[in-house]
Amino acid sequence: MAAGKSDNNDQKPEDLAKQYKAIPKEDQEKAAQFFTRGQTVANTGNFEYAIEMYLQGLAIDPESSEAHQQLRDFSLKRKASGGKALGMFQAMKLKGGKDEKEALLNAEKLLAYDPGNTNHMVTLLQAALRGGFFDTVLWIGPILLRANKDSGKGESFDKYILLKNAYKMLERYKEATEAAQFAAAMRPDDMDLGKELKDLASWQTMAAGKYGSAKSFRESVRDMDKQHRLMEGDTDVRTADMMSRQIAEAEAEWQAEPNEPGKIGKLVDLLVKLEQPESDQRAIEILEAAFENSRQYRFKFRIGQIRISQLARQERNLRQAVAQNPGDESIKREYNDFAKERAEQELQIYQEAAENYPTDSGLRYNVAVRMFQLGHHNDAIPIFQQARSDPKYRTDASVALGRSFLDAGFVDEAVDTFRELIEGYELKGDAKSVMMTYWYGRALEQKGDVQAALKAYSQVAQWNFNYLDVQARIKRLRSAPSPT
Repeated sequence: MAAGKSDNNDQKPEDLAKQYKAIPKEDQEKAAQFFTRGQTVANTGNFEYAIEMYLQGLAIDPESSEAHQQLRDFSLKRKASGGKALGMFQAMKLKGGKDEKEALLNAEKLLAYDPGNTNHMVTLLQAALRGGFFDTVLWIGPILLRANKDSGKGESFDKYILLKNAYKMLERYKEATEAAQFAAAMRPDDMDLGKELKDLASWQTMAAGKYGSAKSFRESVRDMDKQHRLMEGDTDVRTADMMSRQIAEAEAEWQAEPNEPGKIGKLVDLLVKLEQPESDQRAIEILEAAFENSRQYRFKFRIGQIRISQLARQERNLRQAVAQNPGDESIKREYNDFAKERAEQELQIYQEAAENYPTDSGLRYNVAVRMFQLGHHNDAIPIFQQARSDPKYRTDASVALGRSFLDAGFVDEAVDTFRELIEGYELKGDAKSVMMTYWYGRALEQKGDVQAALKAYSQVAQWNFNYLDVQARIKRLRSAPSPT
């Protein structure tokens, strides 16, 4: 239930190389013929025909950044001369596509007729990213960034985060940092985002020079695997030596000023970064002593955060054991028992923290999440309702609220909550819209509105065919006898 993070810094370069859709030279040459024809007719002022020619060429070579940009130039000239966006029924026919390339081209056609529409830009970027058309992502990314920044309707935090995550996946940390900085400017108190900005800066330094003189992903991907092999050989040794040195230096600074909060925090952060039981325990002992001496709650809360991280590591290990032994019921029972115990421990930590920091909406949200996990839906509902007032948690808290209503037996309230959320959510087809639409379908199904539930499930399947049990639900509802 907690908001997830899309950290892609551990993605291997060879994985990117495999995902990238390289366009054969002969296809590039075939596409060039359409682009030449399009340029010719554009020179006569026939921009709509030029757009069609370029779209036909991009259907052959969807990774031609020059063609994408030229098409956009035509669309801007067309708009300046009074060109209108496509009509509603024409636009409806261009929603989605049978595959990611068709979805990309449909979004680009919509954008060509409405070049300032940031939602079309988002759809184009998402389809290109999923389809492995990474040069297209790198082309539309800066355009979306500028359009979002200059939007007359106001900047969208979610679009900055979407850009940041896309760039991280492609290991373009400079661009990811820029998008994250714009997001952070909208939410300066977002501590998680602030930490991620620091991580991005570190990854950017490590990746400096990685792409050499390559002007496109098409060129840079050739050297990725070689660069990775050169770097990974001595990384572990250098990292361990660096950490030991940093911890020794931080400990010396702390010993010199044992009551200085900054020195304590620096040493603790380094110790827990090792993710070892011994170093965790050492950090906890330092914090316990600091709390006893100062009675400042922040030291006790930091202990709670370490406990939460330890529980998360235990959960990962148990989850792996379940995956490796799918038929072992005893391991599954152990995992389920641990999940309940983890939620109970984390609930206590967050409840105490929320009492000490009553204005922190994130702590209250995490209290409600653990209540939901433990089945305390009636207690979680009012907290999720409050959390929706914080833009940072609005979407996740609304989904959780709808699910809490559903599990607590308030089906109509669940339906209304999900409907309102979906109508106000800008991005279509991303992970969150898939999730909220699925649970909207579940609520409608429980209410008995089979046709509306089927429509919701069908939309989920069109976005993500393998999402949870949506295929089985569609088949079951479609095969059920019609009421007489």
